[in-house]
Amino acid sequence: MNHLLSRTCKPVWQTMTNAALALGLAFHAGLSSAAVKDLPGGPAVNQLDMHPAASSIAAQIHWLHYAVMGICLVIFLGVFGVMFYSILKHRKSVGHKPANFHESLGVEIAWTVVPFVIVIAMGAMATRTVVAMKDTSNADLTIKATGYQWKWGYDYLKGEGEGIAFVSTLDNNHRLMSDSGKPEPIDNYLLKVDNPLVVPVDRKIRIITTANDVIHAWMVPAFGVKQDAIPGFVRDTWFRADKTGDFYGQCAELCGKEHAYMPIHVKVLSAPDYAKWVEAQKKAMAAKADDPTKEWKLEELAARGEKVYAANCAACHQASGKGAGPIKALDGSALVLDADKTKQIAILLNGAANGAMPAWKQLSDTEIAAVITYTKNQWSNKTGQVVQPAEVVAARK
Repeated sequence: MNHLLSRTCKPVWQTMTNAALALGLAFHAGLSSAAVKDLPGGPAVNQLDMHPAASSIAAQIHWLHYAVMGICLVIFLGVFGVMFYSILKHRKSVGHKPANFHESLGVEIAWTVVPFVIVIAMGAMATRTVVAMKDTSNADLTIKATGYQWKWGYDYLKGEGEGIAFVSTLDNNHRLMSDSGKPEPIDNYLLKVDNPLVVPVDRKIRIITTANDVIHAWMVPAFGVKQDAIPGFVRDTWFRADKTGDFYGQCAELCGKEHAYMPIHVKVLSAPDYAKWVEAQKKAMAAKADDPTKEWKLEELAARGEKVYAANCAACHQASGKGAGPIKALDGSALVLDADKTKQIAILLNGAANGAMPAWKQLSDTEIAAVITYTKNQWSNKTGQVVQPAEVVAARK
């Protein structure tokens, strides 16, 4: 885990402590950080302060952080100032004798009332922000973020872009750099994804979080957002970006061995640019829409399966199909070579080994059929077997 420890975020607010820690664990630039520049919307080199705020909630959190730190500093200086003054000015060596008394009602009232007033004042300062953080009503756009080991799935449920859905995965080149043990000193190391979450600027974005396997957490410090994603539960949070640009975060729960490879990239566009993106996405989705009853040839499915494998499977099973450590090899696998295709289909749909092999129900029937066909006919696995989308449809029932 040594590659996770360089550029860190200072804890900013009690609700952001885990978020800052997880972001620090994820943002690595190697010991040669001098070659790495600050990443706008993400970590900075030798960062000690919080991310620049890109939403009103984040700005309020920053203000609260500095205000509470200021109060704590005043208390610290006052208490320790009085203590050291008393030690130095009333010490025995200069002739002072200790006072002999047992209690003082006034002092006892003071040290009870004053801390109570301070705590109430800090709570009152924070209440407005905390209440606002939980108010997800009247959202312009609602997006479900589903945590998977180890990627994010996004479904646009309501608002402009409704119906768009995709999976966001760490860019495979960054994973390969990490596996090499000698990553290039680049600004967005382990933060680049294949499909960033895209939202419009100055619109209230409601994020509904859940998870498919273990507990994850959706966290973007620049927006002041960190919400747990728990299997079987639905939680929500929101943000309103006040500027366009790219903003980065990370899963903020220790969700397994690939935890460091589960970044979040939010791309904030102007309203016209967002409308163009929505139109392009819908056209692309329509073009990709497959008829599950279509009969595919082996070569067609294998070609498509190669892309699905590279995007979703190669990180664990490797491009060579040899696996690594506890990850089983697909090259020469008895399961892959088995003539009973339903066994491999069942594993992709339901997972295996208590979640070590995650379920891939989020892939389409054609994508699952394609990647299985690819593995059955790649490397030394020259089975000649073809899995059709209709067989996956049947297995889902």
